Amino acid sequence: MTGPLALAAARIFDGDTWHDEAALMVAEGRVMALLPRGDVPPGAAVTDLGDALLVPGYVDLQVNGGGGVLFNDRPSVDGIRAICAAHVRFGTTALLATLITDRPETVTAALAAGRAARAAGVPGYLGLHLEGPHLSRARKGAHDPALIRPMTEDDLAELLAAAKDVGVLMVTVAPESVNLDQIRRLANAGILVSLGHTDCSHAAALACAEAGASQVTHLFNAMSPLGHREPGLVGAALDDGRLSAGLIADGHHVDPAAMRIALRAKAGPGRIFLVTDAMSGTGTDLDRFMLSGREVIRSGGRLAFADGTLAGADIDMHAAVGLVADRLGLPFEEALRMASAYPADAARLGARKGRLRAGSDADVLVLGPDRNLVATFIAGRRVYPAPEGEV
Repeated sequence: MTGPLALAAARIFDGDTWHDEAALMVAEGRVMALLPRGDVPPGAAVTDLGDALLVPGYVDLQVNGGGGVLFNDRPSVDGIRAICAAHVRFGTTALLATLITDRPETVTAALAAGRAARAAGVPGYLGLHLEGPHLSRARKGAHDPALIRPMTEDDLAELLAAAKDVGVLMVTVAPESVNLDQIRRLANAGILVSLGHTDCSHAAALACAEAGASQVTHLFNAMSPLGHREPGLVGAALDDGRLSAGLIADGHHVDPAAMRIALRAKAGPGRIFLVTDAMSGTGTDLDRFMLSGREVIRSGGRLAFADGTLAGADIDMHAAVGLVADRLGLPFEEALRMASAYPADAARLGARKGRLRAGSDADVLVLGPDRNLVATFIAGRRVYPAPEGEV
């Protein structure tokens, strides 16, 4: 880009407030300023988007696959590239490629793929989320119980070494399979420690938060329910402001009433944010695929094994935003924050991602007046629909 670009639109949401008849000034992949539409400086290349809405790109911290690719099956930079390309069609401009419980050699391959994807600057790649294998078999969900195991010193050393060069690194662990010193060492290295797939007590969850855990993986799912005498991890997630929590808002994993209750109950500064937990079918018409040697059937907006166990989610982030706005009755701008600003904050990237402010990455969605997704920009470059001549 030889000069600044101005994206002019009827309304621009910067992550906090709406700006009417405004222009977003972009240069070198970053937001320069947000100006009134009439104040664009001479010499800027203006793209007039008419009555469109501009909003921050979505940030998804739990993406297992997309475009026919499951990260566990293709833990490579090409696999990451295909997954990211599938999700930009639905507004996700930054994601954590997520590996569920697998063999040690697959974890090693995934970490190498993350290094390569970061070095290659794959559009949309933010980092990795290792969901397991250090979980509780009692709350395995769709994970292979034969591969769930406690964290060893070798596991810890591999994660600490990877933290320097894979981008954002999140690990989901259960207190039953790790100790507080391991959590502390992970957190001190800048790794996001998330609690999940666990039957841990409320006290154990708080001890993990004190040691540095800052997240909870897919709130309500694969954890003991909230009890009035033993609040468990759900209670800790809602009552402790140090913890942020991902939420799968597909209408199947969590009832809308439970979502509304959780949103009203959540203590800050931690927030509840949206994740898709998307699988390989996102962006395709696949009606079944394999996961850990078992067939997953896609039907009626659900992904499940033959026994009914949910196996990831069949929703994209733009659809999730629509669901929480329409079915939960949240203001549209709050639904947008749950998909952009809040996960960016949870990943400690609030200054770069999830908002359209001077200095932030120019990750922008163009929505029509009816809120349909029209285009996706990453670092000021349109990636969906692909520019003419590109695929």
